[in-house]
Amino acid sequence: MDKKSLNIILIILTILVATAFVFSVKSMRPAPLPPDVVTPPDEIENPDENQESQFVNIFFIGQNKNKEEVYKAVKRKYDPTVDGTPIKFAITALIDGPKPEEVKLGVYSEIPVGTRLLAVIDASDGVYINLSKHFEMGGGSDSIYKRIFQLIKTAKYNTNKPIYLLIENQKVDVIGGDGIMITQPLTENSL
Repeated sequence: MDKKSLNIILIILTILVATAFVFSVKSMRPAPLPPDVVTPPDEIENPDENQESQFVNIFFIGQNKNKEEVYKAVKRKYDPTVDGTPIKFAITALIDGPKPEEVKLGVYSEIPVGTRLLAVIDASDGVYINLSKHFEMGGGSDSIYKRIFQLIKTAKYNTNKPIYLLIENQKVDVIGGDGIMITQPLTENSL
């Protein structure tokens, strides 16, 4: 075999290995979990309450009746005169995690303890969610995918504007120690 043929074979093998790697990485990405809705007992609407009550949904993770992991929307009541915009309240609640009564209903969050919400900027061109660097730490690829989907689902449910993620004031296109690429604005196809 001459040198030219050997080079061609090496190039073809390199392309095949790279293609196999890309497909294996894509297949590791968990499929988006279907949403369920959980309403904590203390937040079920009472017809005698003020009709001005407003609600947001925050997406945590739990199991459906078949014991499969799903994103569960937890309904939370908020007061716009106290809590600001629905998107800011929802993202704050997501970062804070499920309440004890919600945990009893079987939900949890993949957002790491220590993650801080630095800002939610509701601008005319989109909503900018600025989180601390703790958001991308620990848990491995599966955990990072789930926490990003929690963020996307919570944000998309509570605003119609484009959503952008910033970590420590910087717009990100790669997140986590494994270097997971994301596209912005965030959508369910961003990963």
